[in-house]
Amino acid sequence: MKERVQEVLDRIRPALQADGGDVELVDIEGGVVKVRLVGACAGCPMSQMTLTNGVERVIKEEIPEVERVEAV
Repeated sequence: MKERVQEVLDRIRPALQADGGDVELVDIEGGVVKVRLVGACAGCPMSQMTLTNGVERVIKEEIPEVERVEAV
């Protein structure tokens, strides 16, 4: 599953990088994907919305066995 999640993150990454941010895959525990928002995303007040409405939504659409995505 790690490779599948990384592929989805690679497709999301250009949108985050366009705003000066990025996302890194940290770990996968069961159905929980742990990511780190970096760059401009790390301190952005909208980062939780980006994580939930962007990263998590896309990952769950592509990989249904993912239950949630958490920022660490």
